[in-house]
Amino acid sequence: MTRSLLIVFACILGPLTATAAAAAPFLDPGKLRLASANVLVLDAQDGRRMYAKAADAVTPIASLTKLMTAMVVLDANLPLDDLVAVDMDDFDYLKGSHSRLRMGATLSRGEMLRLALMSSENRAASSLARHYPGGSNAFVAAMNAKAAELGMTRTRFEDPTGLSPNNVSTANDLALMVGAAANYPLIRDYTTTPEHFVEVQPSGQTLGFNNSNALVKNVAWDIQLQKTGYIREAGRCVVMLATIASRPMVIVLLDSLGKYTRLGDAQRVKHWLETGESLPPVAAKATAGKAKSKPVKGTFAPKLASTSKARKS
Repeated sequence: MTRSLLIVFACILGPLTATAAAAAPFLDPGKLRLASANVLVLDAQDGRRMYAKAADAVTPIASLTKLMTAMVVLDANLPLDDLVAVDMDDFDYLKGSHSRLRMGATLSRGEMLRLALMSSENRAASSLARHYPGGSNAFVAAMNAKAAELGMTRTRFEDPTGLSPNNVSTANDLALMVGAAANYPLIRDYTTTPEHFVEVQPSGQTLGFNNSNALVKNVAWDIQLQKTGYIREAGRCVVMLATIASRPMVIVLLDSLGKYTRLGDAQRVKHWLETGESLPPVAAKATAGKAKSKPVKGTFAPKLASTSKARKS
């Protein structure tokens, strides 16, 4: 990780105490047994690799892509209150994923960005790219240019949603992307919003969306930024910037099998960083499958009877 990104992390998370800044005790990697195929655990304060597993292997990254999508949108300085409408070109003809943002559904650019990040809304991400100067092709070119600028040398983007298996990267490159994305307050805010309600125009219908990462509602976690991803070729994926054992940690978990495996692996990493010991499998499964709620940000409308049936990333 570059020095500049480490400085970004330090500025965002604030000064650490003398105890937290001290070198972490020895951690035995052999005690960290993870099911994810590609892993990187990085101390964002000093750039130390705490754990790595196939971190240079190139693999599809699914909706982790949307962190880059968000950076390109925000770098363009386009008005966030401009209205953006869903078009037929935003429909997923590749994977057939479901969305409740129907043809003609209109929201502000800012709301589309929030839904793309927190709920991994594919049509929202696609519409953001279409409404970029020069359209979707120019947007994807800007994504690849941004990746090159960040030193993500083994990363390639083909679409803004992550539905294409040709969107590929490595755990090491994704740590750079997390570092860059952490420099955007809106990305940190939107990716950690537990739930959100929007009034879709022109119908006036109110829809409720949940965060695709249950850990943002877990009181045991202090997450500053996160993004999940899933397509068949990529498996279950998640990246996070979280404070663990009083230190800012980047966690990259790629290609996990099973609905809760990536969250179970995240719990294992957290427990290992805090105690140096392995987390019993039963405990990891229990904590991944059921998050403890914590107060949500902002004021929300009453809970809707039905939330999205879309396959969550």
